[in-house]
Amino acid sequence: MRHIILLTFLLIHGSVYSQNKYGLKATTLAGYKQSVVADPKKELIDLEKFVPNLVLDIRYATTNNFTKEQIYNKAKAYARRPVAEALKKIQLELNAKGLGIKIFDAYRPYKATVRFYEVYHDTTYVASPYRGSRHNRGCALDLTIVDLKTGKELKMPTEYDSFRKEAWPSTPMADPEIRKNRAMLIAVMEKYGFRVNSSEWWHYDFKGWKNYEVLDIDFEELEQ
Repeated sequence: MRHIILLTFLLIHGSVYSQNKYGLKATTLAGYKQSVVADPKKELIDLEKFVPNLVLDIRYATTNNFTKEQIYNKAKAYARRPVAEALKKIQLELNAKGLGIKIFDAYRPYKATVRFYEVYHDTTYVASPYRGSRHNRGCALDLTIVDLKTGKELKMPTEYDSFRKEAWPSTPMADPEIRKNRAMLIAVMEKYGFRVNSSEWWHYDFKGWKNYEVLDIDFEELEQ
């Protein structure tokens, strides 16, 4: 009976995996919906609606990014439920200091990761399409801290999506303000279960990301 129900679901909603030339099975909307029924923690949460005072600057919905192309049709930020809940706690802690989070990117459809790799092959800075990104799993956030009063970003080592070594969180910084800001961001993210990427001060992976599937679902599909 269970197999009949599953078959009926697939006939109605389509395949649970997308096909690609890199051989990675990326989960589509049908498979995602099945996974959320089995485990509600896998739900992708709209961060703008869930986290108070969150600022969005979704660069891949514009041409202001390293590809110089508009990758997303909508400026949206989604993440798995535990990621969203942790981010809300971080935001509340920062808000108490007059600070807040600005999101550059969150969940990223797998097809976007493929495009990034085709534009820039260095996997120091872009994910391999053979493995997928932690962004594709809904378990990575690109972000910085802003001053709530002015709306300005705090000084950090580089601009977002910099491919320079100064973007590495291990690179020494002469400017004490930049050192302080970077350390504060890393510390508050680590406190709530995130780990900074070794080559990007703005990129944070959530603990347990391996438990979530690589997804290839457009934002428009999630809004249906």
